[in-house]
Amino acid sequence: MPTDGALPPAALTSVGERGLGFYVHVPFCAVRCGYCDFNTYTASELGPPGLVGASQDTYAEAAAGEVELARRVLGDVGRPVDTVFFGGGTPTLLPADHLVRVLDRIDREFGLAPGIEVTTECNPDTVSRRELDTLRQGGFTRISFGMQSSVPHVLRVLDRTHDPDRVPGVVAEARAAGFDQVSLDLIYGTPGESRDDWLRTLEAALACDPDHVSAYALIVEEGTALARRVARGEVPAPDDDDLADKYASADEELSRAGLSWYELSNWARDDAAQCRHNLLYWRGGDWWGVGPGAHSHVGGVRWWNAKHPTAWAARLGSGGSPAVGRELLDPETRRVERILLETRLVEGLPVSVLDDHGRSQLVGLRSRGLVGPDRDHVVLTPRGRLLADAVVRDLVA
Repeated sequence: MPTDGALPPAALTSVGERGLGFYVHVPFCAVRCGYCDFNTYTASELGPPGLVGASQDTYAEAAAGEVELARRVLGDVGRPVDTVFFGGGTPTLLPADHLVRVLDRIDREFGLAPGIEVTTECNPDTVSRRELDTLRQGGFTRISFGMQSSVPHVLRVLDRTHDPDRVPGVVAEARAAGFDQVSLDLIYGTPGESRDDWLRTLEAALACDPDHVSAYALIVEEGTALARRVARGEVPAPDDDDLADKYASADEELSRAGLSWYELSNWARDDAAQCRHNLLYWRGGDWWGVGPGAHSHVGGVRWWNAKHPTAWAARLGSGGSPAVGRELLDPETRRVERILLETRLVEGLPVSVLDDHGRSQLVGLRSRGLVGPDRDHVVLTPRGRLLADAVVRDLVA
C-alpha cells in the first residue's frame, strides 16, 4: 500500500456510481464476548490511559483524521455520502457527542446526501435517553441494538452482559428520541438454546415492534473463547439441522409479523427499513472504512488498516495512510464476488452475470427446488436459502 494511500487513477474514475458510504469502526468493548472474533479490545488490553488511538477520549479525533485522508485520496468525488455506519466493538461506549463529531467531519469533507442513512450499533446497556437524543439531533437516523437473545442462560453462554429486560425500554427510548429506524440483532444456535428458547427470543423481539431484524446463525470462529470451550468438550458445537430449523422458524415468525426477508439473514418492515449501508456492500458500491482493522473498497481496489489501535493511530499521526495491505480485484474476481453477494438478495442475481458453466447449472438447481423459475434472475427459494452456500458453489465451481 502506498504510504500516502493513493489509489490507481482507474479506481477513481467512477467513485460512487454504485453508492458511496463510510464505515467507522469503534474497537472498544466493555467485555469481550466469547463468540466474537471482531477486531475489538477491552480497556485492560490497550495499555495506559491516554495512549493515542487506544484512548476513548482521543479516538474520535483520530478517526476524523482518517476522514480527512479519505478526502485527499478520493479528491473531488462529485457526490455526497449516501450511508454511514458506526460498528464495533461497541460504538456507544464513546460519548455520543464524539460519534457526532466524526459524522460532522464526514459532512464537512464530503457532504451528506439528502435523506442519508446514518446507523450506529448499540449494546442495550450502553446508552441513555440523553445520549440517544444527542445522536438523533446530531444526524443519526438508525440504531441497531445487539439483543442477541432474550433468554438469560443463552446470553451467559455468549458472554453478553446486558439485561434482556432492558431491550424494550431502550427501543422505546430510541423511538421517543425520534429515530427513523430501529433494528434488533439476534443470534440463533447457541449451545444449550432450545427451540422454545429461540421462539421466546423471536416473540420478545417482535413485541418491541422493530422496523428491521437481523438473525444470524452462531458460527464458532477459530481462536475465540467459545471455540476453545467447544474443543474441550464443555459445550457442543452448533448443529446444522438445528440451525436450519431455527432459521425456518425465524422466517415464519418474522414474516407473520409483517417483516419480509430481503437478504438471507435480514428482514425489514418495508423497503424504507432495509439497511441501505449493507445493501451498498452487497451490490458492490464504494466505501471507506475508518478505524483499526477496517476494510475499504473503491473502484475495484480493496485495502485494510493496521489492526491495533495504536499502530493505526501512529500511521495517521505520521501523515500517512493507516493501511497495511491492498489487493487489486481483476474482472473475474469481481464477477465471482458479485455472484457470492447478489445471490443472497431477494431480487436475486442477474443470469447475465453467470458464465457458461454457471448457466449450465440452473436447470439442475431449479429441478432440485433451490432456485425459482425466473429466467432472468437467480432467485433462491426457501429451501435454497438454507443451502445458499451450495448454490453459489455450483454457480462458480
